[in-house]
Amino acid sequence: MKTLQNPLQLFDAASSTFTYVVFDAASRDAVIIDPVDTHLARDLAILHEHNLTLRYVLETHAHADHITSAAALIEHTGAQAATPADCAILPSVIQLKHQQVLQFGGETIQAIHTPGHTAGSMCFLWRNALFTGDTLMINGCGRTDFQSGDAGKLYDSITQQLFSLPNTTVVWPGHDYNGKFSSTIEVEKNSNCRLTQNQKIIDKLGFIARMDALNLPQPKRLNEALPANQHLGLRQDAAPHPSATDFAGHISPQDAYAMLLRGGAVLVDIRSNAERAWVGFVPNSIDIEWKVWPGMEINPNFDAQLKAAAATNKPLLMLCRSGIRSIAAAQRAQALGYQAWNILEGFEGDPDDAAH
Repeated sequence: MKTLQNPLQLFDAASSTFTYVVFDAASRDAVIIDPVDTHLARDLAILHEHNLTLRYVLETHAHADHITSAAALIEHTGAQAATPADCAILPSVIQLKHQQVLQFGGETIQAIHTPGHTAGSMCFLWRNALFTGDTLMINGCGRTDFQSGDAGKLYDSITQQLFSLPNTTVVWPGHDYNGKFSSTIEVEKNSNCRLTQNQKIIDKLGFIARMDALNLPQPKRLNEALPANQHLGLRQDAAPHPSATDFAGHISPQDAYAMLLRGGAVLVDIRSNAERAWVGFVPNSIDIEWKVWPGMEINPNFDAQLKAAAATNKPLLMLCRSGIRSIAAAQRAQALGYQAWNILEGFEGDPDDAAH
């Protein structure tokens, strides 16, 4: 096993986005910051290879130039989403406030509210490392001309909060377009082209004027990426998960287990192949992916594979990680004319239950 850098910096060339993995060397608990949907397999492979348990998926803001893999990572690993409270990422379990601290193993990471690029933008401070998202970049900063941006607030966030940190603090940006990887607070104080002149920080009005004169085109994926990222990366043209109250065909883990023991049903694991490899396989199940990543598209082969599973004419017991996706899969099975039930609580139900 190769030695893993901490933090680990990963790159998406299409959007020039940096993703970061930070971990506790002792417990192997980890967080990931600003993941990108097209790199889900890469990120899961890194976690698996280095025996890391993902505790939190952090977003610095609701991005406009790429789609996050947050929802996919949550489904695969059981992590929790932690996002800025003012970014309206409503499905997130943890709505982060200024200076809120998250613990992973023996490590902590602190959220710093830095409005300006967006109203909710946050940076994250871990030890001497500052993950700045689009607030502060290497020799630059995030734009402020759309999505609740405010140049005056960005100036205050950078000069009053970030530049008050020790000069040796390492700046790990959310993007870079010039082949650079990190900087320091001291370097950005003295030479950032948007914020300084003659190695001195310009005044707020001067900064606002510079930002107003940028005249940048809108991100190409704005209309697609922003609504998806406000739902942790779930595309708005994807079918939503039905709720448990919308479906009557549920079965308890105990009853499902009893049916399987007496050979009265077929267990269908509808999790993704990558998820099974990461979380674990279920003995004696038939494995059929219900939806595939990125984008949560329905598996085009689902109906045909389900037909083969139903050849025994036994009831189909649909299983996923949480008991949510399997509701829709059970609904589809019933629509195709099969007797099917959704197993409540899913793969991660009560560990004391014999069915698990």
